[in-house]
Amino acid sequence: MRKFIGTAAITLALFAPMAAQAQEAEVSANAGWVSQYYYRGLLQKTSSASAGLDVGLSNLYLGTWAADVADGAEVDLYAGFGVDLDGGLSVSAGGTAYLYTGEFDDTYLEANLGAGYGPLSVEFSIGTYDTSPESLSYWFLGVTAEQSGFYGTLGMLGGDEGFINDEGDSGMHAEAGYGFSAGDLDLTISGIFSDEKLNNISGGDDSELTLVFGVSKAFEIN
Repeated sequence: MRKFIGTAAITLALFAPMAAQAQEAEVSANAGWVSQYYYRGLLQKTSSASAGLDVGLSNLYLGTWAADVADGAEVDLYAGFGVDLDGGLSVSAGGTAYLYTGEFDDTYLEANLGAGYGPLSVEFSIGTYDTSPESLSYWFLGVTAEQSGFYGTLGMLGGDEGFINDEGDSGMHAEAGYGFSAGDLDLTISGIFSDEKLNNISGGDDSELTLVFGVSKAFEIN
């Protein structure tokens, strides 16, 4: 599976320059900050700044995103494609690499599948976690509902024995929030609750709903 994910990412990266010759790319950037950086129910860092760059070429997309974590930085590389089908259904497929400087974490490589219909969207990702001296397989399933700036997500994360715990269990989290714009800024407020299994990994609070505040700004480059 790791070979498949790597081959898909390389293929997308090689295809992007050829697609750019056929049409003009849409390039945008973003910068932001959150009071608590959570990802898939796992606490990464309290008070984290981030920045990213995205390129869209018709149905193809690729980009990079970086965030401040507890020790060094997280740098994500991603690419894929999405299609809007008749009847309001959308589907997407791609790949993501999560890389880290410092000693915060090891490398994650994953394949991503998504589908959406109206206010509902579903993500399923499967990947490998390169932690010495072995690689572990893992998966994530998330369902999100959005309406008029409000959103809610239920997610489940699991994998091989040693990924969540030695028993190979899965962990769950729930998130609900509201996003709105004020001037040129995008603001969000959300609440995140993760179960004991996820909090045992990341050091989150088992007993409380965590409130998260975020602010970001998008920049159209062309």
